[in-house]
Amino acid sequence: MRYEPTVLSIPRRHLLLVALAACAPAAHAARPIKVEGTTFAGDIRLADTVLELNGVGLRAVPLLKGYAAGLYLTRRATTAAQVLATPGPKRLQLRMLLDVDTEEFVKAFDKGVARNTAPAELPRLAERMARFDAQMRALRRVVKRDVIDLDYLPASGLQMSVNGKPRGEPIPGEDLYAALLRIFIGDRPTDPELKVGLLGGPVS
Repeated sequence: MRYEPTVLSIPRRHLLLVALAACAPAAHAARPIKVEGTTFAGDIRLADTVLELNGVGLRAVPLLKGYAAGLYLTRRATTAAQVLATPGPKRLQLRMLLDVDTEEFVKAFDKGVARNTAPAELPRLAERMARFDAQMRALRRVVKRDVIDLDYLPASGLQMSVNGKPRGEPIPGEDLYAALLRIFIGDRPTDPELKVGLLGGPVS
């Protein structure tokens, strides 16, 4: 039987697939979320990876709101264990709602790490926490509308940035970044309602 070539030869099939892909609608970007007049992007790019906003929350005490926080991950997580197990880069973004002396952050971070880290692990973190504290103290003060990014970069570790500008050298160790995250989402978080928000729950 004589072979009759089909209308779509293999090369043309490939061209058709490419054309169809080009016409297909783009993946829907995650929606931004606005909290207390500040807006968190629905997704960001960090270390050549797209991260999605997992949740947002407020750090507040009666009559005083300190900052809004957003957690960005490569995939959604609803528990602290899932967050810590999520591979790839991560970002915890703090958007200031008032002026704060960074010494207050240092005290809160040190206390939060101690409350949410096994005592046997603390000595391994001590020198790197001291480096992080020094970076934070060097800022002296953050003011309303400042944006602080605490990023985990798998190739280099913890990188702090303020208003998009890196501050200090990266501090290595996924264990250090996990210890900082547990301040916010651990068993004894600095603010339970903030923890709920960062894990995708409603913002109070």
